[in-house]
Amino acid sequence: MKWPITTIGLDADDTLWHNENLFEDHHRKYCELLSDYHDPKTVERVLYETEMNNLELFGYGVKGFTLSCIETAISLTDGAIKAEEIRRIIDHCRQMLLHPVELLEGVESVLQGLDQRFRLLLITKGDLRDQERKIAKSGIAHHFSHTEVVSDKTVEAYARVLQRNKIHSEQFLMVGNSLKSDILPVLDLGGHGVHIPYRITWEHENVQSPPHDHDNFYQLESIQQLPDLIDAIVLGNNP
Repeated sequence: MKWPITTIGLDADDTLWHNENLFEDHHRKYCELLSDYHDPKTVERVLYETEMNNLELFGYGVKGFTLSCIETAISLTDGAIKAEEIRRIIDHCRQMLLHPVELLEGVESVLQGLDQRFRLLLITKGDLRDQERKIAKSGIAHHFSHTEVVSDKTVEAYARVLQRNKIHSEQFLMVGNSLKSDILPVLDLGGHGVHIPYRITWEHENVQSPPHDHDNFYQLESIQQLPDLIDAIVLGNNP
């Protein structure tokens, strides 16, 4: 039986608004700060290792990232890092939290069309306070019937979201920039996934290859192409 799509879930960071570019800018400043101690490649490698070691305790988001940056700086300098340099790291990360929310091109008009036809859910992961701040400042929260901020995007997490909202997985379509977090778990549940890559992908979110052979998987270059794709899926055409 072919179920009609009734609900569309959308990721937030790097799907609706820019986010990873802020981390890219911080990484540049961070490597410059530690340039007297190590080359950028070493700094990036050790920082990523520290992030992964801390992920289970700190979770996703700028605050956990800040702690990992400080820990990495102490480690790479054998404790020689100055208090003023640590202050600069904290200030850089604070600016990330204070940065205005900048929507990707076409997001507002796409949501205005879709919310008249489908139930829209905003599903994002990370620090609750930071994500709630961005959602409130985005100016697009009114398009969504429900918002979920989860600690991680796993099959189990999506299953709980669908159960709470009384949504059949076959009637659910998820849109996001991360194959690992936004697409593969939903496909495993029997839903539909639309991958819209952002120009930067955090190493932790990388997967070897998209599941192009999956019947419910779709890939677009821009969110502006989403309405036409959904029309094709709803009409039963092969996009």
